[in-house]
Amino acid sequence: MMVTVRRRAIILRQGIAAGGRPPAYGAGAVGPGRRGRPRTGRREREDDEMRQLTALDAQFLSVESATTAAHVAGVAILDPSTSPSGALTREALLALLRERLHLAPPLRMRLADVPFGLDRPYWLDDPDVDLDAHVHETTLPAPGGERELAAYVAGAHARRLDRGQPLWEAHLIHGLEGGRCALYTKVHHCAIDGVSGSEILTALLDPSPQPRRVEAPPAPAPASPQPPGLLAMLAGAITRSIVQPVETLCSLARAAADLDAIPVLAALPDARLVAQAARALAGDARPLPETPPLVAPRTPFNGPISGEREVALGSVPLTEVRRVARAFGMGPNDVVMTLCASALRRWLLAHDALPDRPLVAAVPVALRSQRSPGTGGPPRDAADGRVGNRISAMITPLATDVASPGERLAAVRSALAAAKRRFAVSHRTWLDDVCAMVPNAFAALATPVVFRLAGVAGAGVNLIVSNVPGPRLPLYLCGARMLAYHPLSVVTDATGGISITCASYDGRLDFGVVACPTRLPDVRSVIGHLRESMDELLALLDDSPDDPAPHDQAPHDHAAPVRPREEREEREEREEMVPA
Repeated sequence: MMVTVRRRAIILRQGIAAGGRPPAYGAGAVGPGRRGRPRTGRREREDDEMRQLTALDAQFLSVESATTAAHVAGVAILDPSTSPSGALTREALLALLRERLHLAPPLRMRLADVPFGLDRPYWLDDPDVDLDAHVHETTLPAPGGERELAAYVAGAHARRLDRGQPLWEAHLIHGLEGGRCALYTKVHHCAIDGVSGSEILTALLDPSPQPRRVEAPPAPAPASPQPPGLLAMLAGAITRSIVQPVETLCSLARAAADLDAIPVLAALPDARLVAQAARALAGDARPLPETPPLVAPRTPFNGPISGEREVALGSVPLTEVRRVARAFGMGPNDVVMTLCASALRRWLLAHDALPDRPLVAAVPVALRSQRSPGTGGPPRDAADGRVGNRISAMITPLATDVASPGERLAAVRSALAAAKRRFAVSHRTWLDDVCAMVPNAFAALATPVVFRLAGVAGAGVNLIVSNVPGPRLPLYLCGARMLAYHPLSVVTDATGGISITCASYDGRLDFGVVACPTRLPDVRSVIGHLRESMDELLALLDDSPDDPAPHDQAPHDHAAPVRPREEREEREEREEMVPA
């Protein structure tokens, strides 16, 4: 779940829920080429041809192995009865993609590798994306319940993407009970973070069953884009090898200033003193806020993982989360993190594996520049269609060692507040700095080995937890109403064999849990523990006449008018969350 700089589904909310058009991506946006395929304008093509992956983006490629796939994904549950035809077909989805692909740059970019892996790859705009190869269709076996859907999604989530094509897939899934269908999409993490991932949704979804008109793309350029030349890429690799020692020293100096907040390194003796000294040498005299210990205990879901995945999907009403937050004078994100801590504690107790120290979670944080106030548009650096990541991470304990639900809620809130204070004075680029210390040729070979060793020796974090604020009004895909959206993340040897991601949408908090079955064989039980944990927090409250309806009330019947208090809560919720 997430914590302190906003920006992911806020783009969804502002770009779509109000009925506006998706963000335009400038004069270089893609235009439809022959047979409706996208082509880029000359200016954008020239920029994209030599746009190189950052060290962090390349790291998401390097981490992949036979047991690790580094893509992020989501499962949208859809009601096709609201569409004009009463059905959602693959042909309709392909037509939508052809019409709006120029609004989603990551879906049309592919990699151009440097020979022998001497340098980081480049992005190349592909004018002839073969959508047929990216969009798949299947029908679940009867009865088409959550178990059958999760099994199919788990198999698709375990498979790595083909690096010879733009790094994404979409799976239209029929046969869900109740006449519903689902859309599973995945995009490689080297191409998107939370902000750019939300822009893809913004491009495809509509505020009503009637598809909106989108801005027409510019006229196609006459020439086809060419990948960076061999000599140009080799020259860049040689140049980078010359400046690499200097880049490494600079990155090391910046990372040293945040040594007490970096997993594993934070556990070193005097890490805090080293960080304070590095800051003083850099002219930063601000005192470092106190942070709780960040030493991750060993658990059953930490260790080497396999290539298999299991997925579990579930939801809790957002009104219940906000009700608890109001009662205890805290933000919804504090409650969400407590739900995760409580569910993990229940799982560990059931397996007689609860450590005496709190679990440590990595919480991704988005760093993209924000929209100028009052413009109603996307963030400034997202509007040009840039591909890649601008993220960091906060590390926080989860208070799984606290038995009392009320005390655990307070402990999680306190730990998150301390993590936010520490993050506020950090360089926020430590993740990029750590990745930039190692030359790409070495990183591509060493990263899988280092991650594997980290899983054996003990990682710096137990899991990744992410929480994304989303739109409160219903959205539609090709006329089909989206009933729920369950985000899915990555598991690795170094970050644990389980990840928990959730997104708020239309009055619900939708969870997606990904796990390696060799480390956590009963991932479905985690969803049950989340529901039990929510009931546990609700039991702490006294009944009051203005309490919302109970959790079994259907959240999708009709969109209720937005009251001032709800508007304020939604605004505060976005401000405290940090999607990435």
